[in-house]
Amino acid sequence: MSLIIRLVFALAACAIMLVAAGLMVYAPYEVIAGLISGEGATPDALLGAVGYLIVAIALFDVAKYFFEEEVPAGRERRTAADARRGLTKFVSTIIIALFLEALVLVFETAREDPSHVVYPALLVVAACATLLSLGLYQRLSAATEEAVGPEPDSEEEEAASEAVADASGSTLGRSR
Repeated sequence: MSLIIRLVFALAACAIMLVAAGLMVYAPYEVIAGLISGEGATPDALLGAVGYLIVAIALFDVAKYFFEEEVPAGRERRTAADARRGLTKFVSTIIIALFLEALVLVFETAREDPSHVVYPALLVVAACATLLSLGLYQRLSAATEEAVGPEPDSEEEEAASEAVADASGSTLGRSR
């Protein structure tokens, strides 16, 4: 079952990367097509291209997260600190994409209809709330790790038990 789940995540990551690559090709194409047609590189086309590129980068990061965190075998026994780091990287990328997209939307809305600037402003508020939530998660999980203590790796546990066995065996051997 684990193999099937990893294959599904791998296929999903590949599909996401294909969509992101398509957006990265389409964004400059839209600007170049405007230049060739004689319209020039309009601010709307440029802002649209930036929006597509922001979404493409966020999609690439989601696919990268799947490949790093969900696809590899043997990741079931990772520590809480590893999970926290992976989740922090993932959510940080989403937050950056939200802020950049909100910035693009503010410029687009300000040019078209300034009375609708409240919607991009709400996106900025949502991104700030997500950032504060991530900070709270970091604070609480780090405090919990300090209180509980670090989780030992299975390799570290084996090495420690072997070291204890060797030490007790060597001291027993000396006492004879």
